[in-house]
Amino acid sequence: MNKPSAATGSPFTAPAWIAAASVLGLVSALIGDGVFDMVSWAVFAALIGLVVRAWLKRTR
Repeated sequence: MNKPSAATGSPFTAPAWIAAASVLGLVSALIGDGVFDMVSWAVFAALIGLVVRAWLKRTR
C-alpha cells in the first residue's frame, strides 16, 4: 500500500522568510548610512520583485 506524498514544507516557511527579510531591511535602514542604506534598498526591491512575480504567476 502506497503512502500519499506529504507536502515538502510548511506553509509558514515562505512568509517567515519574507518577514525576516522585511525586518532585516527595516533594521538596516534605521541603524546606519551608506552600506546599510544599500542593503535596505536591495531587500525592499527584492520584496517588491517577489510580489510582482507572484502577481504575474497567479492562476486566477
